Amino acid sequence: MNRQQREILNTLAQLPDLILTSLMPETGARPIREALLAACGDDKKPEPAPLAIKKNLGFQLFCDGASRGNPGEAGAGFVLLDHQGREVLAQGHYLGQCTNNVAEYSALILGLGQTTELGCRKLEIFLDSELIVRQLNGQYKVKNQALRSLYAEVKKLLAKLDTYQVSHIPRAQNSRADELANRGIDDK
Repeated sequence: MNRQQREILNTLAQLPDLILTSLMPETGARPIREALLAACGDDKKPEPAPLAIKKNLGFQLFCDGASRGNPGEAGAGFVLLDHQGREVLAQGHYLGQCTNNVAEYSALILGLGQTTELGCRKLEIFLDSELIVRQLNGQYKVKNQALRSLYAEVKKLLAKLDTYQVSHIPRAQNSRADELANRGIDDK
């Protein structure tokens, strides 16, 4: 292995945990980092670099929840795209038993939590749940008791952003987040 190849592997080993995990969610960051370091013959364990998101550029967050049975086995998925449309982060999570609306809110909470941790402050949010979009935009009241606490959590996370917009999109335009939500159920 030449010096340039070793530098490439070492640089990859220093990527933030979130990036390594998004590349291979079933493996996790630590084993990936250890494999990269072993491949380049480096025994030291570098600290992951912080993920730098340019705060003046907007990002897009696509979220979706899935529930098989409503209520039933549920999952949440989200995808974060940078200002050039490149996927920065994509995750699917198993939620256990819940309704589709709870899964939709949970996907948004998980996505917003990760997004704000990364330092994103300008965000366009896309959901295929018309109900949740209208609730968040103040067109509908949140009448369901189970959704009120989730709604409050979303509002708390949105308050961390400088600017945001929540928009409804057709299900077909949210296929990647849907895929991740369903994978979350399948991989439980």
